[in-house]
Amino acid sequence: MKEFWIYTALRLVLFAASFGIVVGLWFVFTDSVPILWALVIALVVSGVGSYVVLNRQREALARRVQVRAEAMTAKIEEMKAKEDAEDDTSAPPSASS
Repeated sequence: MKEFWIYTALRLVLFAASFGIVVGLWFVFTDSVPILWALVIALVVSGVGSYVVLNRQREALARRVQVRAEAMTAKIEEMKAKEDAEDDTSAPPSASS
């Protein structure tokens, strides 16, 4: 699932870049950075940024997941049909009046 790893890696890179920018800007205005607030702000910024910047990768991941889900559904339906066919052939004939 290459698309998953690409999207995840890009999200992590975007978060790290956002964190670096937030900390850098914070240092410009003050001499200390509250790490928790920097993390929260970077999380929000990277979340919004990933929604805009990583749209193509997210769409590719969604398509891949949909294809896999459809293939799995088809496989399950095929197994059910095969099981039903086996049940029909192994059932004893019913008595007619």
